[in-house]
Amino acid sequence: MDIALILAAVIAVVMIIGGFSIYNGIIGGHNRVQRAWSDVLVYERQKTKVLDQLQKVLADFMVYEASLLEKITGLRSAVNALPAGANGNALTTVETATRELMGGLRIAFEAYPDLKASEAANNMMREIAEQQENVGAAITIYNRNVELFNNAIEMFPGSVVNGLFNKKTRVTPFTDTEASQSFSYTPNI
Repeated sequence: MDIALILAAVIAVVMIIGGFSIYNGIIGGHNRVQRAWSDVLVYERQKTKVLDQLQKVLADFMVYEASLLEKITGLRSAVNALPAGANGNALTTVETATRELMGGLRIAFEAYPDLKASEAANNMMREIAEQQENVGAAITIYNRNVELFNNAIEMFPGSVVNGLFNKKTRVTPFTDTEASQSFSYTPNI
């Protein structure tokens, strides 16, 4: 009888330790998702700082390009409207506005040869492109953390622990529907 009691106590201790481990893993995963989302917000806001500088440089050349100035303002507003909580759907507006702005800037550079020669404008265009690459990398990290977190709360035994204690909900990853429409993949089976 003593062996059965000891065995039951050991199993109970292992289950309790396992439960704490899963619980803490879910909390850690949620915190990683929030941190990754914060990184996305930081890069998006850094991009708007460059846009502010670019807007000043381009003002002289953009007398006839009011729509481009509107796109800069729209992008800045979209970035400022991003929620503090992780939400991949919120990025869709910002990424669409960025694509439109970059297209408009390319057209403006072609329309104004003096602007093309401006070192300040060229440097800012490179910086905007670099900031956009940083945003892309941050989104990749965010989506990976979202996937790991969502798996942790949806798969057994994490789903049981989450259902009983954490009550965390799925986080929405960022998806770029425009990019995915132009990409098709069929696995070799």
